[in-house]
Amino acid sequence: MPHSTLDTFLRIYEHILDRMNEGVHVIDAMGTTIVYNHKMTELESMARQDVLHKPLSEVFQFPPGQESTLLTCLRTGNSIRNTRQTYFNDKQKEITTINNTYPIIENGQIVGAMEIANDVTKMERLIRENLLQKNGSRYTFEQIIGKSTPILDVIENAKRAARTSSSVLVVGETGAGKELFVQSIHNASLRAAGPLISQNCAALPDSLIEGLLFGTARGAFTGAVERPGLFEQAEGGTLFLDEINSLSMPLQAKLLRALQEKSIRRIGDTKDRSIDVRIVAAINEDPVEAIANQHLRKDLYYRLGVVTLFLPPLRERKEDIPILTSHFIEKYNELFQMEVTSVSEDVLQFFREHDWPGNVRELQHLIEGAMNLMIDETTIRYDHLPLHFLRRTPASVVVPVQQQPSVLSFTEDGRSLKETMQEFETAYIHHVVDRYNGNISRAAKELQISRQSLQYRLRKLGIKG
Repeated sequence: MPHSTLDTFLRIYEHILDRMNEGVHVIDAMGTTIVYNHKMTELESMARQDVLHKPLSEVFQFPPGQESTLLTCLRTGNSIRNTRQTYFNDKQKEITTINNTYPIIENGQIVGAMEIANDVTKMERLIRENLLQKNGSRYTFEQIIGKSTPILDVIENAKRAARTSSSVLVVGETGAGKELFVQSIHNASLRAAGPLISQNCAALPDSLIEGLLFGTARGAFTGAVERPGLFEQAEGGTLFLDEINSLSMPLQAKLLRALQEKSIRRIGDTKDRSIDVRIVAAINEDPVEAIANQHLRKDLYYRLGVVTLFLPPLRERKEDIPILTSHFIEKYNELFQMEVTSVSEDVLQFFREHDWPGNVRELQHLIEGAMNLMIDETTIRYDHLPLHFLRRTPASVVVPVQQQPSVLSFTEDGRSLKETMQEFETAYIHHVVDRYNGNISRAAKELQISRQSLQYRLRKLGIKG
């Protein structure tokens, strides 16, 4: 074939491939990409030059224990049809495709493999979002923020537990993220299409929660109507019982029977009703201590704790604080229409030193509170933190001179938070403006706010610049 004819043929061939609505990926006998069409660049969010003529295994990452369908086909010589595959590109973006993969054989030798791929990433996301809307939950494992070993270990165990219908007990302090894990387990399970019903057992007295859990029969007591309980409402799905250690011992015994018999009886009824419900419970104290203090029946603990997940408190995974902080800043930037980008070094140092009794929830509320005290600033400074944090600065935290709360002495005189914060802000701004002899521009620069914002505050607080 003349060289010019061959060039024309190749251009036509490339044009046809790039007009296809399926991704086409071809590797040679060494696993190196030799064909990568336009649709494939869209599916995998990759540029051609980042994939062509490079070993496939060096460009894409696959979950542990899994291999690329292209490489599997190349190794075995067998076609692979209609196979779902999830993997990651070089930017760690998750991709899910349905592939048909074929070996390329020449003179009896495998010289390569080709794959025709259809993207189902968007479709799966839409299905998952639709399921979340239907079952009333919002969280998945992908939304759990953290890279530390303690949290990654719990996530991995929770993912494994999600594959079955066994009961799960989630143990963690207040604010550690118990409900987030519960919702993630449900949404990763085969019950994701079913309901997720949540109930805090400490929110109601036993006289009410028993009827709420098991339902009532008409005439069981004055005013009683025929009403299904939470067990029946969660049929085919998951029932989450938070603070289960707050239930009375008799009610825990009745709950244990329901779990063992897989049936419940409405209050005032005479017949049992079969249930198909997965129970996930949570407790905010050590189970051994709860049993010793008679807050939790030992037999119920053994029945619930088929899988027990111990969530690490934030003080045991402080390396996650920077990414959690960035996540919450991004969240409240969107909510408050702000452009905060970071926290100052002294704030970050305080975060490292703090014990976080309220865990991740406390950090979230702290970021939200600080951003409420900001106007045009882009960095959260120490003086933006809520007053109760300013009052208990750790000795190891060195607060810059211009941010030290010592410009105002605090007394326990019963003033409101608003009054105290206004007095603090007045004294602090007065201190900085005086230091620059009334130069508003230099004072604003020191305060890291705009000149207009400082003038507004001076007028509001009655300070003469």
